[in-house]
Amino acid sequence: MPTFDLLVAGAGGGPSEANLSGYLLKAHDKAWSDGIIGLEAGSGLGALKRILKEKPDLLSETPAEPGPTASQLHSYIRTYLITHPHLDHILSLILLAGSLDGDRKSIRGSLQCLRGIDTIFKPGRVWPNLASWEPRDPDDLYLYDPLPEEEGVYTPLHGGLSVSMLPLNHGPVHPSSAFFLKHDASEREFLFFGDVEPDHLAAKALNLDVWRIAVPKIVEDKLDTIFIECSWPTGRRDSFLYGHLSPPHLIHELENLAKAVVAARLGVSAGAGVLTLTSGRRRASSNASPERKRLKSTEEFDIAQDLLGSLTGLRIYIIHCKEDMQEKYEGRPMHEVISEQVRALMEERGLGATILAVEQGDLIRA
Repeated sequence: MPTFDLLVAGAGGGPSEANLSGYLLKAHDKAWSDGIIGLEAGSGLGALKRILKEKPDLLSETPAEPGPTASQLHSYIRTYLITHPHLDHILSLILLAGSLDGDRKSIRGSLQCLRGIDTIFKPGRVWPNLASWEPRDPDDLYLYDPLPEEEGVYTPLHGGLSVSMLPLNHGPVHPSSAFFLKHDASEREFLFFGDVEPDHLAAKALNLDVWRIAVPKIVEDKLDTIFIECSWPTGRRDSFLYGHLSPPHLIHELENLAKAVVAARLGVSAGAGVLTLTSGRRRASSNASPERKRLKSTEEFDIAQDLLGSLTGLRIYIIHCKEDMQEKYEGRPMHEVISEQVRALMEERGLGATILAVEQGDLIRA
């Protein structure tokens, strides 16, 4: 039984304005009309109109009952959850300001993210000032409502869902966020990354903190779905990543996750000695159980062998793939090209995770 429904208004990384990061989220056991979370807000109303025209039965409960229209869906939004304030993640939020029916809509994210959005609204020159920090202001104004930047703290959102936020690197100037989205009744979760760069290119390794929090949830079968960007295809030079991932970098990050999962299942410490390992072997941690110490005290084990199948059951959804502006791939959709490259590397490493390409118009049940 699925826990979450995620409608993909857009999953691209630009520069095409027709397909930008934008997802509508609800609990699977709720109706769309019960209220929706806008997870990012790049593509919005126009994209949804096109999607529902092409797939008129996409959201229908029964063949005799038409599903909600694009305008109705946006009126059902209660909260926008934004990873960072770049235009490809907030464009529809800006354009729809003041035009949406329904209850007042909040914008949630880090304080720095909300302040970034406020620089668009507040001067009133780029766009009318249609957002405020004051809960008592009229319903036609967005409400800025920053999330606590405290590890492990979950904030209620709407419809029985809550969120915990962690910081991410997205180049030296533009921080981003990762969200753990939880269905409160079942305690099931999924992990959603905003734009993110490789840890080894960043001043501080923030991805390791995300994996550290994710590992016990994976081991306890509470989390089996991750949405993560892979903006560029294989071959992109590090100096031209601009705070994003390519397939080799993504696989390296997933190998770090796999090492932490293996360590947790073996009952050894998931400290830096495990996570920063790049060679083929390592010794058992001194924090292991006495039985594990007896088994491993004098012998080493091959980490590559232990990693085989370690991420089996985990679904990795690839998002934020950038357009092929140089037409190197003969018109093939880049989300397919990049996902295939990630999938090949995953199979080569034998980690076991399922790699899935996210396409605009998908209705993902996780």
